[in-house]
Amino acid sequence: MSVSIKPLEDRIVVKSLEAEQTTASGLVIPDTAKEKPQEGEVLAVGPGRWNEDGDERVPLDINVGDKVIFSKYGGTEVKYNGEEFLILSARDVLAIVG
Repeated sequence: MSVSIKPLEDRIVVKSLEAEQTTASGLVIPDTAKEKPQEGEVLAVGPGRWNEDGDERVPLDINVGDKVIFSKYGGTEVKYNGEEFLILSARDVLAIVG
């Protein structure tokens, strides 16, 4: 999936993965009790921040297509073309999965 949102500096665009609908024992979780997802797929990556001297960019460790775990309250939720995305700073990403 590609997106026409181009993040700036060290920001990334993430599509959140859906939270589990049922528990391990098979109970259905209602929408009001679901936790905010903390896992998503990276759809776009910014070019990176400028270094302290301002003469070159510091590349990010995150690539388009990576599955990431991000901080629970990090980022900004945006709605674009009827879809919801999360724009995060690379510092809000805790880990790359798999």
